[in-house]
Amino acid sequence: MDFSQTLIEKNDAIIDRWVEAVYQDPQIEATNELTFKAVRDSLPQVLKALATVLSESATSDLQTVVDASLEHGRIRAEQGFEPAEIAREYRLLRFVIFSLLENDPIQASPVEMLRAVRLIDTVIDEAIARCFSSYTYGRLQELKQLQNQLRLTNQELTRLIRASKDSMSQLAHELKTPLTSIIGYADLFLRQHRQQESELKDSPANLESIERVLRSGRLILRLINDTLEISRYDAGKMKLQPTLSDIRGLINSVLEIVEPLARAKELTLSVDCERAPDRAIIDPLRVQQIITNLLSNAIRYTESGSINLKCWQISQQLWAISVQDSGIGIPLDAQTEIFKPYVRAVSDRSPGADGTGLGLAIVSRLVELMRGEIKLVSQPGQGSTFTVILPLDAIAYEDDKADITS
Repeated sequence: MDFSQTLIEKNDAIIDRWVEAVYQDPQIEATNELTFKAVRDSLPQVLKALATVLSESATSDLQTVVDASLEHGRIRAEQGFEPAEIAREYRLLRFVIFSLLENDPIQASPVEMLRAVRLIDTVIDEAIARCFSSYTYGRLQELKQLQNQLRLTNQELTRLIRASKDSMSQLAHELKTPLTSIIGYADLFLRQHRQQESELKDSPANLESIERVLRSGRLILRLINDTLEISRYDAGKMKLQPTLSDIRGLINSVLEIVEPLARAKELTLSVDCERAPDRAIIDPLRVQQIITNLLSNAIRYTESGSINLKCWQISQQLWAISVQDSGIGIPLDAQTEIFKPYVRAVSDRSPGADGTGLGLAIVSRLVELMRGEIKLVSQPGQGSTFTVILPLDAIAYEDDKADITS
């Protein structure tokens, strides 16, 4: 008996029952969004190839099964089938074929029946293997396309971020000039009117409004300047200008700036520079920025108590400066975050909440630029200690970096 002829005659019934079984199987979820035609697509070719292999009269060639199964796997990959769903689909095909042959009166010897069953099993197993092969290839191609798309998207995002940084930097420059002018004229107006107290008896509200404008303007200007510093560093445009500098003189110049702030809050500001190096090859402007930001932060977040500044030489290559306060302290989980831009470890109602959130970010970047290290020891309610360790010879560092680059 030619079993291939039986399969051909029952072709439509097998396909209809197969598609129905695939649709009704809850383990094959990919069919939920597919039409009947989409699920049925390529199934007739697989079944036809199976009939060809079973034929005793035609040339038995597995290549027909291979080609049909490869096409079936490619289609299923495009349709989003999972590997388990494809295996389930072929299992249902095996069940449908055997159930139809079982219920049909067949004139065949046991040997012929056994041969047909073995062939059907073998061909379906081969079909599954070939189907998985093309399915995997299809998914790999899809993954490769996705990777290419992600690469292009990442390049576009990088370009947009770079353009955004450039735009922000340009905008900050544009805002800085008129804002500086506003602050200057408001300050001049305020000083002139204070010199004429006899004419200001009826205008205290106006003076208070001008003072508010000045405070807000200075805050915005500081924010713009800090943002520009961050942008210059991130763009790689911040360069060191190392020169032989007097460490104690530099610290004293910073103290002259911040002492009025500490005095206004009745804070004790103590300095210990007995073990400080006399001179070092540093960028004085950048070191002054570091010390100023650390002291300003300490004063801002300390309501009572003291601020202690220490400076000492660690070795022939390194020196350190620390700023200790008795302020509100910093929680442990926030101690790694506060060196990021616009991050503050305080609530809006906490002392010092008017800060820009950029001071420590600038300090961190400057310390990194000078190949230094910054350490923090702090507990909530017990104050904070920031320690900055820097090389004594910034020129040697620049030479080392040039050698590495070349």
